[in-house]
Amino acid sequence: MSTTLGVEEEFLLVDAETFRLAPSARRVVAALPAEVRPLIRLETRATQIESATSVHTELTELGSALSEVRATLDSAARSVGCRIMAAGGCILRDGDEFPLADERYAQIARRFGYLEDARGLCACQVHVGVPDRRVAVAALNHIRVWLPVVQALGCNSPFVNGLETGYASTRATLLSAWPTVRPSPLLRSLEHHDELVADLRAAGAMLDHQMLYWHARISAVHPTIEVRCADACLTVRETVLLAALVRALVTTAVRAVENGVSAPLVDEGTLTAAHWRAAKDGLEGQGFDILERAEVPMWHLVDRLVEHVGDALAEANDLNTVHATLECLRKVGSGAARQRRAAHRNPTELAPTASAVDVAALHDTPAIGVITDGPDLVAVARAVIAETTGDLY
Repeated sequence: MSTTLGVEEEFLLVDAETFRLAPSARRVVAALPAEVRPLIRLETRATQIESATSVHTELTELGSALSEVRATLDSAARSVGCRIMAAGGCILRDGDEFPLADERYAQIARRFGYLEDARGLCACQVHVGVPDRRVAVAALNHIRVWLPVVQALGCNSPFVNGLETGYASTRATLLSAWPTVRPSPLLRSLEHHDELVADLRAAGAMLDHQMLYWHARISAVHPTIEVRCADACLTVRETVLLAALVRALVTTAVRAVENGVSAPLVDEGTLTAAHWRAAKDGLEGQGFDILERAEVPMWHLVDRLVEHVGDALAEANDLNTVHATLECLRKVGSGAARQRRAAHRNPTELAPTASAVDVAALHDTPAIGVITDGPDLVAVARAVIAETTGDLY
């Protein structure tokens, strides 16, 4: 039987006509069917909302659940004059101050000051069942070296607050200022893990265990490893791809732990640099090969990741799904590349079936910081909304 998994997706709520942030989360939740509400949570601000799937073992079931929740959420949003948007950050400039969702988030804002402004960002988080916490801690040491590749596959925030930032994942870059947003350290044991968490709380770097924002962590509320380094994915198909790869990565790591295989001894600083490069270039650019200590095309690292977890993908019957979605992404580009195409290209000039070379060219020449809420960014917002409840080309 396949290892269990589940997914959390965060969405922005935007006005259906202006595409600017809409503080309507509670109204959207109230408009949902009663049976769906347990799957929906309020996020940091009233302009965000989060869905969480139930536990699944099959990708087809997971994909159907994600599609159904997105469609239901968007229907409820439409009923109160807004839409859901699957992007790492707010695309259009918006200077309004929106209310925090609850007292816990207000307490976080008081403790961390201006950093709280960087929380109006949206991620995709994948949970994989690992009930033994000691095994889970050891598995974190194995998966950490591959997470920059997972992050690159999920880059989907080149525009934030009315600007093209020059980063494929601006969300990751902004969040890196938080004291616990970083790669998980090399962990000697479960006791070492718990000591580090206690120290972070004692130092005031987190209010509670839920604020342990390592790129991969032991979940605070579920018997899972939670990988949380990717932006919110434009389409369900991309979310399912991440879920498949993360599950296979965790399965491969757990097997290595059980077989007594040592984890790669990679310094946290090196991993931080690799994550920065993934956020900067995304899927279409260069990545840092941590094990070979060399700059290589990110797609080369994606191929390496698939090879690394190939046995686990095959055993879960996920290999064909992963290959098919990756082949599609080679043609149409990542979420970040598709956003840039919507802003800078006439649709007839660069068709969705453009080659990977054509898509990569978009990455090479971003007009950093020059777009400010003009019709180009409206086109981006419209395209993102369409893909949120649609599919890859």
